[in-house]
Amino acid sequence: MNKQKNILAVGSIALDTLMTPRGNRQNILGGSATYFSISAGLLAPVKLVGVVGSDFPEDGWQLFRSRKINTDNILVEDGLTFRWGGKYSDDYSTRDTLFTELGVFEKFSPSILESDRKSPLVFLGNIHPDLQSSVAKLTLNADHIVTDTMNLWIDLFPEKVAEVLKLSTILLINHEEAEQFTGQSEIANAASELLSYGPEIVVIKRGADGAYLAHGDVRRSVPVFPINMLNDPTGAGDSFAGGFMGYLSQSSQPDFLEAVIVGSAMASFCVEGFGVESLLSATPELLEHRVSTIKKTLVETV
Repeated sequence: MNKQKNILAVGSIALDTLMTPRGNRQNILGGSATYFSISAGLLAPVKLVGVVGSDFPEDGWQLFRSRKINTDNILVEDGLTFRWGGKYSDDYSTRDTLFTELGVFEKFSPSILESDRKSPLVFLGNIHPDLQSSVAKLTLNADHIVTDTMNLWIDLFPEKVAEVLKLSTILLINHEEAEQFTGQSEIANAASELLSYGPEIVVIKRGADGAYLAHGDVRRSVPVFPINMLNDPTGAGDSFAGGFMGYLSQSSQPDFLEAVIVGSAMASFCVEGFGVESLLSATPELLEHRVSTIKKTLVETV
């Protein structure tokens, strides 16, 4: 196996309250950087960049340590940790935000140790595009800068999102956001237009319909792993990103279709439990089984 590359991950660390048809949870660990780092940490060394308040629970730190996630770049500020609440509809087709309390995250300015700015892989979670750009400019020597975004930033700051794409080698985006940004409802057309902004690779996440890879002349759809029961889709996209980049960490000449398959397999763990609980029960062996299952499905559908 190739020597694993470090991943530098920037994003939100939150305490979530969730209401779903299959149960509720209060003040559980969440946030884009959290889901990403726990997922990627199964496969690779992760250095996490974020901010928490003085109320951040000790079991959160213990959870990061359990995945050997480096927390040297997490700021602890006086105040409250970012909190978010969401409620899913009975069929999980929609999600309403119950509350958003930014706390110390409102004034978050990423602080990255000089030595960590040389990380070969960088993940920019779906934080404000100005923050994404600032981190990208500090880490331009990275092999890959992988960017995620969200509909809020596309709606408010499309020009700034476009600037981030110029600094990125890989874009991960969901189908609705891709259509919102490009105006293209056809996934292949949306992917081609997104590539024109600068990324070498675009992956469009399609929820239960899998993911779509666009890279050069390659256009491939990847299915999801067939789970037994959906409990909580929160963080699935960030878990996908963690699996995707965890694979990149292990490969000197990555197969990006394989990276998408690993991402899809990792996301399948996330949605089976509440918060990060099912991600924590994942093992490399269980992940490989799901990867193999997806590959078999992929072969059958080609």
